[in-house]
Amino acid sequence: MAKKLIALNINGQKHDLSVEERELLIHTLRENLGLKGAHIGCDTTHCGACTVDLDGKSVKSCTMFTVQAEGASITTIEGLAGPDGTLHALQDSFRDAHGLQCGFCTPGMLMRADRLLKENPNPTDEEIRWGISGNLCRCTGYQNIVKAIHQAADTINALEAAE
Repeated sequence: MAKKLIALNINGQKHDLSVEERELLIHTLRENLGLKGAHIGCDTTHCGACTVDLDGKSVKSCTMFTVQAEGASITTIEGLAGPDGTLHALQDSFRDAHGLQCGFCTPGMLMRADRLLKENPNPTDEEIRWGISGNLCRCTGYQNIVKAIHQAADTINALEAAE
């Protein structure tokens, strides 16, 4: 199979990669780069466990070819925390509000919630539920996830107001 040389910016680091043209982004992230946070759940975009942020949009990396991401800036769950390892407000709130149980959906859910809060810093319950509707959780019943996203929004907004 033919390989193609591409450049990606992942979590703030430039990567020059040689990938097969049919290689999925999730496999590049997990197998080639060792970024195991995004999970392979359904391979059909239904569950959202593989969600990453690509050029300011949530994408499901299980159905996107890596070559389609040529030149893109990608953030994975590994890039959500601060450079010093300080947890992002969403990570803190999911822990504090019990927005996770088994944790399988959590990386994708956090990445989608991050994009949601960047697009809408003060979402209602309904807007949160709609915003995360492409990400499935089989454990929590979503109430604590919604609560955690509200908590993170409050924290992020308070930090921005203090600056």
